[in-house]
Amino acid sequence: MAVADRATQGALLAGMLLAGIAHAQQTTPAAVPTPDPVPAPAMPPTADDAPVVAPTAQGNVTTLGEVRALKPEDDQPLDLYRFKNPMRAENNRFSRDWSEPPSPEQVSMGGGYIMMGVVKGVMAAAKGLNKITGGPDQIQSAIARPPPELSAEQQRRALQFCAQQDGCGAPPQK
Repeated sequence: MAVADRATQGALLAGMLLAGIAHAQQTTPAAVPTPDPVPAPAMPPTADDAPVVAPTAQGNVTTLGEVRALKPEDDQPLDLYRFKNPMRAENNRFSRDWSEPPSPEQVSMGGGYIMMGVVKGVMAAAKGLNKITGGPDQIQSAIARPPPELSAEQQRRALQFCAQQDGCGAPPQK
């Protein structure tokens, strides 16, 4: 099987395009009479305005009158996100594993696509190795401990030390 070079492919594509255009011009249907345009109402259409049915060669075609967009109020700011989608899709196996692709800024800050791929591969290998060895997760939530409290003996020694230093601002003993 021979592969055509780029110039041959371009010439072949141009020839096919010209042949298609010539064929389309030869097989155009007879001119279809267009109905008279419907005058546009000065006000927005009401329930009384019925659609116009125009007979054509292909059958009856329903056309609607002109629709005009109303300009928003000047005192009301334009909010592009005011209409929310009423449908909420539940999480499935695809949405749980999906993550948005990085932005060009994130790619450049991360060292490029190759470096980001290397880092992702190393992280996946480390996660797999950690799972095989049964070690703890690399990222763990913090566990708060109670504040340190001194025993009665330690409090007595601290007060005695402060008395020798002529006071050290220790809180009064309970």
